[in-house]
This record gives sequence, C-alpha cells and structure tokens, in this order.
Amino acid sequence: MNEASKGRDVERRGGSCRLGLREKDFKRFAAFIHDECGIKMPPTKRTMLEARLQKRLRVLGLADYAEYCEFVFSPEGMETELHHLLDVVTTNTTDFFREPKHFETLANVLLPQWSAATGNRREYRVWSAGCSTGEEPYTLAMVLSDYAESSEGFDFKVLATDISTRVLQHAAKAVYTVDKVSKVPQRLKSRYLLRSKDRTKQLVRMVPEVRRRVIFRRLNFMGDFKLKKPRDAIFCRNVMIYFERPTQEKLLGKLCDNLIQGGHLFIGHSESLTGLDLPLEQVAPTVYRRV
Repeated sequence: MNEASKGRDVERRGGSCRLGLREKDFKRFAAFIHDECGIKMPPTKRTMLEARLQKRLRVLGLADYAEYCEFVFSPEGMETELHHLLDVVTTNTTDFFREPKHFETLANVLLPQWSAATGNRREYRVWSAGCSTGEEPYTLAMVLSDYAESSEGFDFKVLATDISTRVLQHAAKAVYTVDKVSKVPQRLKSRYLLRSKDRTKQLVRMVPEVRRRVIFRRLNFMGDFKLKKPRDAIFCRNVMIYFERPTQEKLLGKLCDNLIQGGHLFIGHSESLTGLDLPLEQVAPTVYRRV
C-alpha cells in the first residue's frame, strides 16, 4: 500500500490512530445491506458508513472497523448486532404533514368517497410503510380522527412499520419537541397534542386516543410479508429513492398485494412509477388507485 492509500485508510481520533473502513470490508457491508434491506450503497457512501459506525465501535469496545466487520458476520453478531447495523444505515428524514397535499386529498376527496361507498360499515385501514420516528402515522391518525368528527360511524386503524427498531422505539413514545410539530395546524394541536407540565422542556405528546389508533411493527421490505387484512390506503413515501429500479418494482408489487382493490397508494413527490408494470392508475399527483 502506498503512502497516499495509507493516509486515506487511517483516521485520527483523540490523538490515537484507528484504521479506516477497508475497501474489502465496505464491499462486504454494501453487498449485505443491499441483500438484507434493499438499500444501495455505492462507493461514495463509504465515508458516511464509517461515520455512522463509529458509535457502534465505541459501544462494543472494538479497535477498528475490521474487527467490527468480523464480529457482525459471526454467528453472535448476526444474532445481536444485525439490527444495530441496519439502524445506522437507514435514513430517517420525516416531518409532520410532510407533502401536505396528500393529506388534503385523503381528507377532502378519498375519505368521503370511501364513506359513501361503504356507509362506514367497517374499519378504514391505512398503512404507513417506512414510518421512521412516527410523524407520518400520527399525522394520519390526527387527520382521520378529525374526519371522524364529521362522519358518523367512521372508525380506523393505522399500521406503522419500519426496519429500524431504534426509530420504532422513539415513535412508540409519541413525544416530540415543540418545534417539531410546528407544521401541525393549530386546531389539531389543541385537540391532539399535550404540552409537557414542565414548560422548560418544550415537549409535546400525542393524546392517548391518537396513540391507541397506531400500531407499530418492525418489517423488512425485502422479506416476504402478507398483512392479515389488505389496506385501504398505503403511504410509502420517500422510501423507494434508496432502492434500485428492480427492487422498487418488486416492493411495489408486494404493496399492491396488500392493497384492497380500489384502495390508494401514496408515494413521494420525488418518486415515479413510470415504466413499471403495476395494477395502479394515477388519480392525483403521486396518488394511485389499485385496479
């Protein structure tokens, strides 16, 4: 190895030297991450992966990335460390009322249509697929609760899933900073958010009746999954951007299998279904109906 290569593969932290993530180890991680959860990990992500794994090295007391790689792929590591590895490689960018037109379409168009067709005789089932820290499913629960106020007999349940146990634990607590809920309309804030008694903490929590409406579960999109009951609506937004096109099509096929005929799929505004063979027709920007 020449001196330039040595320089790239050695990082200094607190005055001590630690070997960086070797190319062969990065390739092994990248292949495993792609196979396990579908996320593409090109060479440009090597520095990012190094940075995100630093905490795991400190927690485990390991000397370098090579030692961590050896541990992860051991039988013990596969059992105890795998979920931590997947936690650090998944990106969890989300917000309340993100891409608000989707919620307007749901509340003002799709829900009234559904109520007229069913007479509210059964529960409306919605799935937040890739729910991250809970902002999306709780937004859905607030919107649906608000709709229920004006639609007699309307009932619903929100399923929220993610591959990361870390974000699911955060989401289940339903506690957020005041600035995090800034996009929630004031009338919904006053109805569905509780301020912390200690005002110095600047925290809010979803009210119990909203928390009870959301069920959190861990789910890996790359596995075989079939929900007990098909959904009336699936929100899978800004998730597919991390997948290659064949992986996207396979995932979307699975989502369609879990979407009731006439149900709706919501995807992110930066995502597209163009060229994919799916039983879907577009009804609004990035909103599709299962045919």
